[in-house]
Amino acid sequence: MVEAAGKTRGSFEAELGLLREDLLRMGALVKEAVHRAVQALKEQDLELAQEVVDGDEIVDTMEHKIEEKCLRLLALQQPMAVDLRAIGTALKTVTDLERMADHSSDIAKVALRIGREPLIKPLVDIPRMAAIIEEMLDGGLKAYVTRDVAAAQEVARRDEDVDHLYAQIYRELLTYMLEDPRTIRQATHLLFVAQHLERIADHVTNVSEWVVYLVHGEMRDLNP
Repeated sequence: MVEAAGKTRGSFEAELGLLREDLLRMGALVKEAVHRAVQALKEQDLELAQEVVDGDEIVDTMEHKIEEKCLRLLALQQPMAVDLRAIGTALKTVTDLERMADHSSDIAKVALRIGREPLIKPLVDIPRMAAIIEEMLDGGLKAYVTRDVAAAQEVARRDEDVDHLYAQIYRELLTYMLEDPRTIRQATHLLFVAQHLERIADHVTNVSEWVVYLVHGEMRDLNP
C-alpha cells in the first residue's frame, strides 16, 4: 500500500512537472508575441503584425489545454495543500499569460491601423518598454520554476521602470498633439500601445505575486 502511494505521488509530481513545462512554452510564445508586435509597429511590417494577430489563437488553445490539465489533476488526484497552491498558481499564471498575449495582439492591430503612414517620431521608448517587459517575463517564469521569492520581488520592482517610461511617452505624445492637431490620430494609437505594454508589465507582476503565494501560501501586493 505504501508502495502504491509512492507511485501515485511520483506520478502526480511528474504531472506537475509537465504542467510547468507547458507554462514555460506558453510564456515563450507570449514573450515572442510582445517582441514581434512592437517590432512590427516600429518597422511598419504589416505582414508580421498580422502574424502576431493570427498567432493569438495558438496561445488561447494552450491556455485551454493547461486549464484542462489543472482541473484533471484536481479531480483525479488527492493533492496536498502545497500541491493545491501549485495548481492554483498555474491556473492564475496561465490567465495572466493569455491576457499578455491579448495585449500583444492589440498592439499588432494598432500597427495594422497605422499601416505605412509616416511615423510622427522614431519609436525609442516603446521598444525600450517592450525590452524591459521581456526581461521581466523571463525572470518571472524562472522564479516560478525555481520558486525564488527574491527573484520574483526583483521582477516586480522593474514594473516601476515601465511605469516611468509610460509616463514619459504620455507627456511626449501629448505635446505632439497640442503642437500639431494633425498628429492626434497616430499619437492616440501610440498611447494605446504604451498602455497595452504597461498592462502587460502589470500581468508579469501578477505572476511574481503568484510565486510568493506558491511558496508562502499568502498573497502579497508587490507593486502597491
